[in-house]
Amino acid sequence: MAKKNTTKQITLGGIRIGGGAPVTVQSMTKTDTRDTGLTVSQIKRLETAGCEIVRVAVLNSEAARAIKAIKKRTRIPLIADIHFDHRLALEALACGADGLRINPGNIGSKVKVKEVVSAARDRNVPIRIGVNAGSLEKDLLAKYGHPDAKALVESAGRHIKILEDLKFTAIKVSLKASDVMKTVEAYRLFAKKFRYPLHIGISEAGPAFSGTVKSSVGLGILLSEGIGDTMRVSLTADPVEEVKVAYEILKCLHLRQAGPELISCPTCGRCQIDIRGIAGKVEAGLARIKKPLKVAVMGCVVNGPGEAREADIGIAGGKGMGILFKHGRVVRTLKEGDLFSVLMREIKKMQD
Repeated sequence: MAKKNTTKQITLGGIRIGGGAPVTVQSMTKTDTRDTGLTVSQIKRLETAGCEIVRVAVLNSEAARAIKAIKKRTRIPLIADIHFDHRLALEALACGADGLRINPGNIGSKVKVKEVVSAARDRNVPIRIGVNAGSLEKDLLAKYGHPDAKALVESAGRHIKILEDLKFTAIKVSLKASDVMKTVEAYRLFAKKFRYPLHIGISEAGPAFSGTVKSSVGLGILLSEGIGDTMRVSLTADPVEEVKVAYEILKCLHLRQAGPELISCPTCGRCQIDIRGIAGKVEAGLARIKKPLKVAVMGCVVNGPGEAREADIGIAGGKGMGILFKHGRVVRTLKEGDLFSVLMREIKKMQD
């Protein structure tokens, strides 16, 4: 792991971002923001999953006004995602948005930008500049021929200058593309040039399976190089899945320890119990556990305890039976039908 990239620290709704603070996990609601009941319900599910910052789309004035009601019923900081119309930014701020996601270069004249910046400064609200390969300026596309990494960084620099000229530096930046290595290169280039905190993600990563793979590769590379202060895994799936994948990435890199880590063997011809079924049930059961434990579900007693020696607790199968072990030591022999229930009972005891 590379040393964490040193960035300027900003605060969003009481959460510190950058400047050595832990990498925070974000998601975005997939509801119509105007439907406050449905939006609040989704945000509460995200809160339960460990999401630390949530973003909502603000398409019109009614959606901006809904922020006030949403904020009253939720806990985590809320970012208003706005394009083109500076009036929506002003209305979202007035209704209590903790952050803005806008590109100052596309919300109108300098007077309009100044108005938004002034309102954000008065409320101590940071602004995220969100550069996306799918919406680059036409002159940059003409200059580079396509939305490559240098084009993304140049676009970000333009938007940054607009805010800096107004003496506003409570900024974080994202540079996203659906291409993994293009995104990685853009963040690398930006990190060499600027010290603003970075929100990292792979844009339009895809459905749950392929999107998880792409996001894990791209974000894993960046985080391992010390790049990234806040992150979102963008999936065409339930947003709770985005949060779960994000934490798994952070846990793999030893950057955050949030809840249990499950290790399980892929199974082979030695396996004589339903290890896949048991592992699936254990994974679901661990979703309710908050203590950071390493749990192992192994297919056989030949290698199971040894391979999972560093686990806090686990099981390894035999022929129609299995063993329960803690820290590599066998503590009980169990029938196959009892393995799951006893394991979960012991895990709950360890949580108390």
